Amino acid sequence: MNTELFGIIAMFVLTIAFAIPLGRYIAKVYAGEKTSFDPVFNPIEKLFFKISGIDPKAEMNWKQHMFSLITINMVWFVLGMFVLMNQGWLPLNPDGNPGQTADLAFNTSISFVVNCNLQHYSGESGLSYLSQLFLMFLHFVTAGTGMAAAAVLFMALRERTTDKLGNFYNLMVKSCTRILLPLSILVAAILAFNGTPMTFEGKDTIVNMQGDTVQVSTGPVAAFVAIKHLGTNGGGYYGANSAHPLENPNYLTNIVEM
Repeated sequence: MNTELFGIIAMFVLTIAFAIPLGRYIAKVYAGEKTSFDPVFNPIEKLFFKISGIDPKAEMNWKQHMFSLITINMVWFVLGMFVLMNQGWLPLNPDGNPGQTADLAFNTSISFVVNCNLQHYSGESGLSYLSQLFLMFLHFVTAGTGMAAAAVLFMALRERTTDKLGNFYNLMVKSCTRILLPLSILVAAILAFNGTPMTFEGKDTIVNMQGDTVQVSTGPVAAFVAIKHLGTNGGGYYGANSAHPLENPNYLTNIVEM
């Protein structure tokens, strides 16, 4: 009982302790101020914008922001449909999982694009590693999309205007690279060191305590679970989500995921 109470108290104290410096850091990111991660992420972001032909300094009004948000999410939706329906012959499918039907792929793709993450499948038996990685990508970019939209809203309220509200792509990319990615790496490392799988090998075959031979699904679970929680997404790697012992192996991982 004392351990459980200590864990609850520690979780709330740590949340409050991290909230203030993290909030200040996030404010600096959206304000375009210098941060300690600039030497790491500036070259990456510049390369991305150079390849894509996007000018991150080009100001947008609210209509341009909305158009950019909708069009980029439509692209991700179509890519998601393709990957999910064709995962059977695409790479990173060591367990030989078949492609999803069109209706299930539509449901899964649109669900993850709009960040509600409704799952009518069990990840360990219904998706290849490539599909899991693409859904992990959607965990990042859909959360980044929402964060960028929120930043634009607050800019509009502060400046009392609907014009010159920054650049949607710049805000979205920075949300992913400078906020979600560093936190995800930290959380994924904690999970991996505490027993959450992080591999591209196929299923493990083990003999359980009853003497039965069973296959246990693994995969890039730690990375997936980290952004699942940080992006406030519901879609887990396994069908049971964080009730699965490999997504949430012990007391420490339970605190981190909460």
